[in-house]
Amino acid sequence: MLKIKAWLNAARLRTLPLSLSGIIVGTVLGGMYGEFNMGIFFLAVCTTIGFQVTSNFANDYGDGVKGTDNENRVGPKRAYQSGLLSRKELKNGILTAVVICILLVISLLFYAFGAENLKYIVIFGGLGALSIWAAIRYTVGTSAYGYRGLGDVFVFLFFGLLGVLGAMFLYTKSMEYMGVFPAITIGLLSTGVLNLNNLRDYKSDKLANKNTVIVKIGVEKGKIYHAFLIVLSFLAMLVFTVLNFQSWLNALHLLAFITIFIHLRKVLKTKNTVLLDPELKKLALSTFLLALLFYFSYYNFS
Repeated sequence: MLKIKAWLNAARLRTLPLSLSGIIVGTVLGGMYGEFNMGIFFLAVCTTIGFQVTSNFANDYGDGVKGTDNENRVGPKRAYQSGLLSRKELKNGILTAVVICILLVISLLFYAFGAENLKYIVIFGGLGALSIWAAIRYTVGTSAYGYRGLGDVFVFLFFGLLGVLGAMFLYTKSMEYMGVFPAITIGLLSTGVLNLNNLRDYKSDKLANKNTVIVKIGVEKGKIYHAFLIVLSFLAMLVFTVLNFQSWLNALHLLAFITIFIHLRKVLKTKNTVLLDPELKKLALSTFLLALLFYFSYYNFS
């Protein structure tokens, strides 16, 4: 039981709602501009969970090996840091997760596109491979991009643009430009969650030479950057809502921004970044709420 708890700790299941937000929004767009398919949705959810768990295992391993996760870390204790899992166990866990991800990607693509659409399978297979690479290389390796301030860019691209537009394409087999606006929203909010993590860990990251955006620009500018992410995410979703407005029901999802802006006010007023830890969960769950309300805003896919 202790080992099971250790692996669940390393998997960091609390991060799953945020990663699933893009799939939900992309599925709604797929239903609006194409045809919903439960099989595609199920496999897409499983694949996304696979990517997220792989990333979490890799982050636990990478930060643990580099010594970034130490007694100075503010957030929840990691499995490697706490000694619950060894270096070898985590490495084997990453390899197992990668194999599962590859099998899920292959299953999803052949189910969604069929063998006759080989070009789509090749393109999305390449994107799947890139996603696995990105999940691992965030903290693992001597040139880990998370240690060079590039984490924000990758989160925006993979959680937002690729996650939402890729999911939509599975249903539509075409690219609808309107989907870019919700994709930007989810990407910016996901980046906001990472930014909160980096604000919280500013001191320990700086000591460990983990040069996140916050380490580069400082806490006060990091808060302004956070406000930029939140406001721009709202404006992108507002544009989509206005352009697709048919009834007030289509604006239901905007209610999620009430909690998001309350969260932003809290971030801007907080002096001690250590106290921002609860805000990660609030923003992640608010983003998930936005995705769920987005479904009810356009549930009839009219």
